[in-house]
Amino acid sequence: MSRHAVRLHDSAGDAAAIAEPLRASRGFWRDAFRAVRAETERRSAPLSAEDQVVQSMPDASPTKWHRAHVTWFFEQFLLLPFAPSYRSFDERFGFLFNSYYVAAGPRQARPQRGLITRPGVAETTAYRAHVDAAVAELIETTLEPAQVFPIVEIGLHHEQQHQELMLTDLLHAFAQNPTNPAYDPHWRWPHGTRTGATEDELVAGIHVVGHDGASFSFDNERPAHQVLLAPVRASRALVTNGEWLEFMAEGGYATPGLWLSDGWTTVEAQGWNAPGYWQKNDGAWFSRTLGGLRPIDLALPVCHVSYYEADAYARWAGKHLPSEAEWEVAAKAEALDDAFGAVWQWTRSAYSPYPGYRAEAGTLGEYNGKFMVNQMVLRGSSLATPAGHSRKTYRNFFYPSARWQFSGLRLAEFER
Repeated sequence: MSRHAVRLHDSAGDAAAIAEPLRASRGFWRDAFRAVRAETERRSAPLSAEDQVVQSMPDASPTKWHRAHVTWFFEQFLLLPFAPSYRSFDERFGFLFNSYYVAAGPRQARPQRGLITRPGVAETTAYRAHVDAAVAELIETTLEPAQVFPIVEIGLHHEQQHQELMLTDLLHAFAQNPTNPAYDPHWRWPHGTRTGATEDELVAGIHVVGHDGASFSFDNERPAHQVLLAPVRASRALVTNGEWLEFMAEGGYATPGLWLSDGWTTVEAQGWNAPGYWQKNDGAWFSRTLGGLRPIDLALPVCHVSYYEADAYARWAGKHLPSEAEWEVAAKAEALDDAFGAVWQWTRSAYSPYPGYRAEAGTLGEYNGKFMVNQMVLRGSSLATPAGHSRKTYRNFFYPSARWQFSGLRLAEFER
């Protein structure tokens, strides 16, 4: 978890919006830009050039690509439209480092990002410095702050998303290495947080969910709207490794009746018998972590489980996963332990638009809306999420088979 990334808003979400004079301050945005960009470099600093170019699967991207892509984002959406004197570092980089913005032009196929050996790490660093200087100058000189600063802001939140992906993707790459390398040999699981609540939170009735403040949010968090919740108790605690071992011991991975059809097909095809990155050595379970191969700690939250696994565990436990609305209402009641900073938590909610949702105008409208199908929502944040990038309305989303993220679960149960 970053200790250096600037907090662009209350990291617990939804508290006070940034005051308008501060939001309009050139100094604020200059400092925010420098801090977030520096955090990307801090996270990549321990890596060799070879580490930065590897792509271990189509869903992951090389560290070097992440560093260049977030730089292209500022170049494409900020500098080219608003800095008339700006000159591209290399016009070929648009093809190499565009991700999925069709309106921005053609791009390198995602599964082939690991084939981009040129530019190298040093040239990527020079590219970042070139864009950093131009953005800093634009912040200081722009005559259109009302147009420029909101794009700086979304660019910084976009880069923070990729800072998390840098670690999740790198861990997947390291997990393919039989020598079990460590990103940081001194890494430790973050300290847990406790709310002081003594029992599971009961939520019911009509509530407002979604983002309704003046502080930053992505378009998929809006508009705020009312939901009607049947009485349900959201578990205060996350499911732990020790509890997951009980599920395994009782044949959880070998009992088809616990699984959704697609989930069971995936279990059989992938040969799953434990969470991602777990392996058994001399009768004891270990997990690959950012600190290397470590013995399983029974008290820690289970991590690297897919939606399919989370759903099967909930059935085995006689409960269910909370909906994202149930999770948000319970989080706003300050009754969830480790809601942030440990693992993203699967919900049973499909990723779909809120009532009245409208995507952002222009090319940036491709950011979230076009992915609202066939994916499931996760809430909270993880140990890899940068400081200042979590809030109670944040909607993360992945395909139900994904488990290379720092993903876990908590349970819910309808009040009888």
